[in-house]
Amino acid sequence: MSGDRRQARVELTIPFHDVDMMGVAWHGHYARYFELAREAVLNQIGFGYKTMRDTGYAWPIIDFQVRYRHALHHEQKVLVSARIGDYENHLCIEYEIRDAASNQRLTTAQTRQVAVDMATGEICLASPQALLDRMVGL
Repeated sequence: MSGDRRQARVELTIPFHDVDMMGVAWHGHYARYFELAREAVLNQIGFGYKTMRDTGYAWPIIDFQVRYRHALHHEQKVLVSARIGDYENHLCIEYEIRDAASNQRLTTAQTRQVAVDMATGEICLASPQALLDRMVGL
């Protein structure tokens, strides 16, 4: 990926324990693949999970949408990318899984997270300054 710090990519090989008897990855494992890319992009902007917690906010996922275009198979090498989209009122991250060899797009997804004040349990109607400060200039 280019120098855009709003996006990150991880390379994975689909492991045996993620596939069924046909060698196809179970759809529920995709969330874990996206999580690895989400963690990479958040760390890249200096807002990984420990930092989130230290700022006093939890960021639960409130919406998760996936479009399965092509199956993932045992030992297939894939590139999972995450890109930060909207972040002013919630944190929207867009994902893509591509075959590492052919670059064919296999899956797309999106998550939406909201900030929750850990002291009060209240959902924030706008993203806290701690996130906004990290997004300046990206």
